[in-house]
Amino acid sequence: MLLPALLLAAALPATAQEPAESEPNEAVASVDLDRYAGRWYEIAHLPMYFQRKCVGDTTAEYTPQPDGTMAVLNRCRTEDGSFQQADGEARKVDGSTSKLEVRFAPGWLSWLPMVWGDYWVIALDPDYQWAMVGAPKADYLWILSRTPTLDEGIRKELMAKARRMGYPVDKVELTPQGTATQEQAGRD
Repeated sequence: MLLPALLLAAALPATAQEPAESEPNEAVASVDLDRYAGRWYEIAHLPMYFQRKCVGDTTAEYTPQPDGTMAVLNRCRTEDGSFQQADGEARKVDGSTSKLEVRFAPGWLSWLPMVWGDYWVIALDPDYQWAMVGAPKADYLWILSRTPTLDEGIRKELMAKARRMGYPVDKVELTPQGTATQEQAGRD
């Protein structure tokens, strides 16, 4: 009785490790940037150096500008309970509304290519209630929601899609959204 159970247990990991179906890592066809504008709550992310001090209550706010760019305001709570924020700018790449570049360096450095980071909207709810943002090399990933929480089933579907697109989802961290964020949402 023990031998068949051991054989079955040995076979299961091999099946689970077989390559899953894959899909190309590409941006959605288009994004209505006016609908995309506003506040988004970070639900999950791949760890990034520039977010190393963030422990939760992370938001991103996008505001369309007259020149066609978008002002970006990223905000998060740090370990000491204070908030840090970063002001940036997003611009279209080759006229695409789903492939953007974002910079947080001072404007006078915007001529340098290395200050711009890729920002691809790789999944988007038809009602603009959630989005998943990535990059061509699958080295950035954020799951965003219009509310501080996201249905777990949707989050799992997005993680599965990201895995099929080649993102290292085993490194993804969930972002705590607590009282501070809910109070902030209530003030707006």
